[in-house]
Amino acid sequence: MDALLCHLDEIENPGAKAFDLNDQAIFVVRQGEQVWAYVNSCPHRGIRLEWQPDQFLDYEKQYIQCSTHGALFTLESGKCIVGPCNGKSLQQIECRVVEREIWAVHAV
Repeated sequence: MDALLCHLDEIENPGAKAFDLNDQAIFVVRQGEQVWAYVNSCPHRGIRLEWQPDQFLDYEKQYIQCSTHGALFTLESGKCIVGPCNGKSLQQIECRVVEREIWAVHAV
């Protein structure tokens, strides 16, 4: 079953927003009309990524950043390009935009 997360305009552009999806912490990253969703867990230590509510991106808003270790992940794939988990990736959640609403696909 798909789950409505929010309206596209509820996320800054570029920006990110945290959600609780079936008792799992996730977040959605927005860049323009594109969105990507990930489990909110750093592959290095399994800790949450944000340093303040909805603060997932680096200062220049080009990468997802782990607040604890400074690891940087690409927006599009969640792959770590800098940091202690270099080469590993965030766990992606399938999502889609329909009529400017962001939906998690096949949410359990």
